[in-house]
Amino acid sequence: MSNAQKTDDYHLLVGTYTQKESEGIYVYHFNTKTGEFSRESVAKGLKNPSFLAISPDQKKVYSVGEMDNGGAVYAFSFDNASGKLEKLSTESSGGAGPCHIAVDKTGKWVMVGNYGGGSLSILPVLPTGGVGAPLKTIQHEGSGPNKQRQEKAHVHSINIADNNLDVYVPDLGIDEVTHYQLDSKNGTLKEAKPTRTSPGAGPRHFTFHPSQKFAYVINELDMTVTAYNYNKDGSLSDIQTISTVPADFKGTNICADIHISPDGKFLYGSNRGHDSIVCYSIDSSTGKLTLVEITPSGGKHPRNFAIDPSGRLVLVANRDTDNIVIFNRNAQTGKLTPTGKEISLSMPVCLKLIPKK
Repeated sequence: MSNAQKTDDYHLLVGTYTQKESEGIYVYHFNTKTGEFSRESVAKGLKNPSFLAISPDQKKVYSVGEMDNGGAVYAFSFDNASGKLEKLSTESSGGAGPCHIAVDKTGKWVMVGNYGGGSLSILPVLPTGGVGAPLKTIQHEGSGPNKQRQEKAHVHSINIADNNLDVYVPDLGIDEVTHYQLDSKNGTLKEAKPTRTSPGAGPRHFTFHPSQKFAYVINELDMTVTAYNYNKDGSLSDIQTISTVPADFKGTNICADIHISPDGKFLYGSNRGHDSIVCYSIDSSTGKLTLVEITPSGGKHPRNFAIDPSGRLVLVANRDTDNIVIFNRNAQTGKLTPTGKEISLSMPVCLKLIPKK
């Protein structure tokens, strides 16, 4: 974080769906003080590079290739001077429809969640920075009460704690945050005790509080956020579950992404259908959430969003209106206001920032 705070200049990397005009992964020069941006490069020839992960040294970028048949993991080197990505390797993700990817703190292991396949795979990082074939693919089993969406397991995200040991994997299909422990020497994942969510909740994305005392999951299907104590033994214990939409909302909505402000005071989540960003204040002693406001996302289907490391700006990727809307964030109140600036890009899905050196 110290590097991040020394600069206002970043590379903004955008993962996309290539089903319309998008050609792959886009890189922009982005200034977090002014909100100004300019395109630097495009990594082309990729199929639905929807979700991205950055290596600890910020010199490698990993992406899923979200395909129903034969999902892929792409590996790239990243040139900080030019903002260009160069593909190093393409490997199987070990399952269909990979939708999330993470790199461990050593930079030696890449983990990918296969939504369609209901599995997670761990891949070794090679000396070149590319990835090898999956060492192991772990298959989840089960279903949930929502017959349309929970007919089987659907792994939705991979979340590695600061200790590089605890790995939490929300599975939308089985209403479970599964828990694994990573051995970073040999890349093995040992199953630990899972955390059950409410039936039909559909847990999706997950985030740790900067204090590492609390963790939060956004539940896609029942439109809630659940707060947990993150205990020293790696277990999660419920604190609270709170709605992401107004009490009188009657439309169709599913939740997507979740992030906490760098100072740990506010939590944000995205609503697709209600098309908004919900903001809660966080009680630093209990981890409990209190609703602050719900802000229109400036487009349709806000799939993913990012808070810049200074905490000044929030960028929201609206997939179905092909725009990334830039908001100012009030550090005292947590509230968002549109800057009037937006990036036009076909089907943006994932936003990642790398400090420009």
